[in-house]
Amino acid sequence: MRRVYDADAASGEARHVLVDRLWPRGLAKVDAPFDEWVKDVAPSTQLRRWYGHEVERFDEFEGRYRAELGEPPASEAFSRLRAAATANGVVLLTATRDVEHSAATVLQRVLLER
Repeated sequence: MRRVYDADAASGEARHVLVDRLWPRGLAKVDAPFDEWVKDVAPSTQLRRWYGHEVERFDEFEGRYRAELGEPPASEAFSRLRAAATANGVVLLTATRDVEHSAATVLQRVLLER
């Protein structure tokens, strides 16, 4: 897992996947350092707005996000992401500053559990 803005975000052989619902601010689409954008696996707009990156809400956010990952369209996007991870490995990319308390961290945990 890395920030999409890191210079080495697209290094290596694994598939690089942006897992945010919103396009990264300041990044031109022609310069995108990833292979795929899977926005359906990101938290819903409603959940993202509720969370607002308030660290004290992170545990509840994680529970709500895990529940969303079990419902379409997130569940379908997650299945495709898991298949890619199993086949070649994936690097999850996010634009968030606090990666430790982000949806990408929750997504990584769920991928590793399954």
